[in-house]
Amino acid sequence: MKTKMTQFTGGERRRRSSTCSIFLSSIFLSSAWVSAAEFTISVTDAATQGPVAARVYVENAETGSRHFVRAHSTLAGVVYEKKNWANEKSIEHHTSVPAAPFVAENLPAGTYTLTVERGKEYFPETRSIVLAEGEKRAVETVALRRWVNMAERGWFSGETHLHRPLNELPVVMQAEDLNVAMPLTYWVTKAFTPPAQGNKNQSGEIPDRLMEVDATHVIWPRNTEYEIFTVGEHKHTLGALFVLNHRSVFDKGVPDWKPVAEQARAEGAVMDMDKLDWPFGMTLPLTSGATLYELANNHMWRCEFGLTKWVTPAPAFLQPPNGGTGGDERDWLAYTLGQYYTLLDAGFRLVPTAGTASGVHPVPAGFSRVYVKMDGAFSYEKWLAGLKEGRSFVTTGPMIFAEINGQQAGATLAGGSVKISAKILSEHPLANIEVVSNGRVVATLKPQNKPTPEGVRQSEVAAEIPAATSGWLCLRCTEDRPDRRLRFAHTAPWWNEVPGKPLRPSQQEKDYLIARVKAEIARSTGIVPASALAEYEAALKHFETMPTEERQKD
Repeated sequence: MKTKMTQFTGGERRRRSSTCSIFLSSIFLSSAWVSAAEFTISVTDAATQGPVAARVYVENAETGSRHFVRAHSTLAGVVYEKKNWANEKSIEHHTSVPAAPFVAENLPAGTYTLTVERGKEYFPETRSIVLAEGEKRAVETVALRRWVNMAERGWFSGETHLHRPLNELPVVMQAEDLNVAMPLTYWVTKAFTPPAQGNKNQSGEIPDRLMEVDATHVIWPRNTEYEIFTVGEHKHTLGALFVLNHRSVFDKGVPDWKPVAEQARAEGAVMDMDKLDWPFGMTLPLTSGATLYELANNHMWRCEFGLTKWVTPAPAFLQPPNGGTGGDERDWLAYTLGQYYTLLDAGFRLVPTAGTASGVHPVPAGFSRVYVKMDGAFSYEKWLAGLKEGRSFVTTGPMIFAEINGQQAGATLAGGSVKISAKILSEHPLANIEVVSNGRVVATLKPQNKPTPEGVRQSEVAAEIPAATSGWLCLRCTEDRPDRRLRFAHTAPWWNEVPGKPLRPSQQEKDYLIARVKAEIARSTGIVPASALAEYEAALKHFETMPTEERQKD
């Protein structure tokens, strides 16, 4: 049974809109209030000329003050106002508005920068608006130009790490054109506490069935985040792991992980590993059996990068060229990828996914997202199956369409050399395209960056890669943006099986995994119960007995 989302369009949205108006009025001096100005605007799709939902930013060009807008609709806009605790410049203030006109009101006279965005598939539009004292003007329609239509190509987007209330999601998802949302409605931060008693759970009814915004935008509402910061009386961070697509309200706390994993599998749920720099991160593939990893993760933002210190230090081979405990967003991506590649080399068939933790961090929903390929009409069931199988790529910007031996990512190939073909579309020129196999870049392909009629850049590349051993292959790329910010895309793996030549990690990777688990055992002895330590010990034994390949990562 599916639930329509119209039940979430009433008083709560009107209350948020009212709160926004109060906020706007309170930030101005009385003299400015007397001469307050406003403008009204509507947003359309440039091709269809029909109204579309969007994300709206209003900033005073002279003072830098940020403002919100109000929708002229029975569906109120959704105000989002977040600042990062580690970097006061990491600010995300916007309003998600439905497909209806909106008004920016109670503004002092001045010059305003209006920015309108809609997910990943449209060009952003920015314009300057000059308001005189008391002026009330209607600004012409903003027509957003689409540069790619992923749904027409059979690709549908989703996010598996959201902290947005259910009643906000219909407008937010349409403003971002995000097809699937998996909000973490159950959230527990204390060891042994069942999610049914989670200290950060969403309030109200959380249905055990699919909720439809419309035919191609849906929410699976029951998802749980175990993010453990305390164990008994101890402040003792373990880290985070998500259980997605479950039906019951889980009545088991962690650790131990085995009972939770068994319940999850029985309900058709999937386990998704958050960032692997968490202290217990490298124990999770064994202790939980997780099959998803948040490769495009919640430290990747539209605003200024903020979280520059890693929880667990990074050896140089996982964060080239710098290594260490922190850095910029490129260092963070290198560390994120390096941890993923190490686990792939260790034999774990992990599928990448994407999440923002929007609701906690200063980032729009769907800024990091995963696209899943499916045949025929959209359905949540087919989308989830495609995600599990790895027919997908993650992105914060470019769109990457790749095949190896004529097959989509997630396929198992029959060994030998492989033929890669890919087409990549990007809003800005690509800086690089790389083929990664068994943790190493095996081919660097030159982007063509040919302009398209839609105004984006297109690169078509092909390569043939020899394969002496079994393993995996992925494609990745990054944009060369004027603002120097990081935008990347990364496919899920293809698996290549060469008879008699199994995939093995390097000694360097093996040593790293052993050291991580040993450190967690030492840190947690006397704090977590013996049964949890036994899970860690099993993971350690697994890593210690892995055979290795005679190589070092570059």
